[in-house]
Amino acid sequence: MAAQIKTDLLVIGGGSGGLSVAAGAAQMGADVTLLEKAKMGGDCLNYGCVPSKALIASAKHAHAFGTGQIFGVAPQTPEVDYAAAKAHVADVIAGIAPHDSVERFEGLGVRVITEHGRFIGPQTVKAGETEITARRIVIATGSTAFVPPIPGLSDVPYHTNETIFELLEKPEHLIIIGGGPIGLEMAQAHVRLGSQVTVLEGARALGRDDPEMAAVALARLRAEGVTIVEGAKAKSVGGGGGAVTIETEEGTAYTGSHLLIAVGRKAVTDGLDLAKAGIETTRTGIKTDASLKTTNPKVYAIGDAAGGLQFTHVAGYHAGIVIRSALFGLPSKAATGHIPWVTYTEPEMAQVGLTEAEAKAAHGSALEVLRFPYAENDRARTERKTEGLVKVMVVKGRPVGASIVGAQAGELINLWALVLANKLKIGAVANMVAPYPTLGELNKRAAGQYYVPRLFENEWVKRFVRFVQRF
Repeated sequence: MAAQIKTDLLVIGGGSGGLSVAAGAAQMGADVTLLEKAKMGGDCLNYGCVPSKALIASAKHAHAFGTGQIFGVAPQTPEVDYAAAKAHVADVIAGIAPHDSVERFEGLGVRVITEHGRFIGPQTVKAGETEITARRIVIATGSTAFVPPIPGLSDVPYHTNETIFELLEKPEHLIIIGGGPIGLEMAQAHVRLGSQVTVLEGARALGRDDPEMAAVALARLRAEGVTIVEGAKAKSVGGGGGAVTIETEEGTAYTGSHLLIAVGRKAVTDGLDLAKAGIETTRTGIKTDASLKTTNPKVYAIGDAAGGLQFTHVAGYHAGIVIRSALFGLPSKAATGHIPWVTYTEPEMAQVGLTEAEAKAAHGSALEVLRFPYAENDRARTERKTEGLVKVMVVKGRPVGASIVGAQAGELINLWALVLANKLKIGAVANMVAPYPTLGELNKRAAGQYYVPRLFENEWVKRFVRFVQRF
C-alpha cells in the first residue's frame, strides 16, 4: 500500500525556481515537500548558467595570452588543457552544489523525495510508492534542450548543453546548429580554447536581439575566427564519430569532428499526467494566468515550465510571486517588462524592457532614443574595450527599455532594470554621480543625452543665460 503524505505545499522540480519556493515557504512555517528525480540545482547549476560561464572564464584566460601586445605584453600561444578546463567547470559546480543539496534543504525543514512525480488527481501526486496530497502545488520542472527532427540526426553522435560539459577531448572542429545565445557563447569559448568552430543558423544570428547590438557582437566573434553562416537551415545529418556532416537546404555541406545542437529549449511536461489534474498546456509550456496559476487554481507553474522567458532569474522572480499568493493569499501578478537578460559573449549583450524596434511600434513619434558609445568612456579606453554602446528608449521622460553591447554589459544593465522596475524617470540616472573612471559612467552619460537638445541646443535657454549674465 502506498505511503500517504499530506502537505501544505508540494514543489515538483529542484531547479532554481523550485528551490527558491521550497526554501522560502519552509522558513516561513509551511510544511513543504519537494520532488526532484534527477540532480538538485536543475539545469542552471548542472548544465546551463554555471558550467557555461565557468568554461567562458577559462576561454577568457586563454584569449588573454594573445591579446596583450597593445599593453606592452608580448603575445604567446596558450597551451590549452581542455580536460583541465572541464575540470575547472566541474569544480565550480561542486562548490555550489552543497547550497542546492538534499541535505541543506532537509536542514531547512523541507521533505525531499528523490522520485519522479505524476498527477493522479487535482491535488494529489504519486512519487514512487508515495502519494502526496497538497493544499497547493508548484510545477517547477524547467526545460530541456530541444532537438529538432533533422533527418539522420538520431544516427550520429551529437551534444546538447546537457552533455557538452562532460566532453573531455577538445573538438578539432565543432559544428554548432543554432546561432542564439547558447550557441554563440559556446562558439566563442571553444574557438578561444583552440577549436575550429562553425555556426549554422537557419535565420539571423542573435535574431531576438536588437540588430544594431547583435552586429557588434557578431563582428567580434567573426574576427576571433568563428565562422557564422546565416540562413543555413540544416536539411540532413550524416557521418559518424569524428566526421559529422550537415547538409543545408541550400546544398552546402559542412563537416566537423563534433556537433552541438543549440536551437532552443522546450518545457519539461512529459510524464506529469497533467490532464488528470485538469491542467492545460500550450505550445511553449503550461498554461498560466498572470498570477502563475494553471487551469487548476490549486496548482502553479513557474520558470521555464510556464512557457515564458527562460532565464534562471525569472524562475526566482516567479518564486516570489507564488510565495505571496500561496502562503499569504495576497494578489500577486507576474510581469515581464522589467526583466533583464544577458548574452555572455565578449562583448556582452544586455537588454531590459523594449528594444528600439519594439518601442517604436508601441510609442511611435513619442519615442526618444538616447545613445552613448563606449569609445567616449575613459575607463573603456584604458582597457582598450571601446567597442559597443548604450542605447536607452525614453517616452515622456521615462525609460521604457535599454540595450547595451560592450564590456560588462551584464553589470551595467542592472541600473536600467532598477529604473524600469521602479518606474523612475531619466533624471534619476542623469542626477547620479558615478565614480571616475568607471564603465558605470556610460549609463549616466547616456541619460544625459536626454537633456542635450533641451539645454545645449535650445536657443531660448541660451538667450535666458545671456540675460541673467547682465546682472
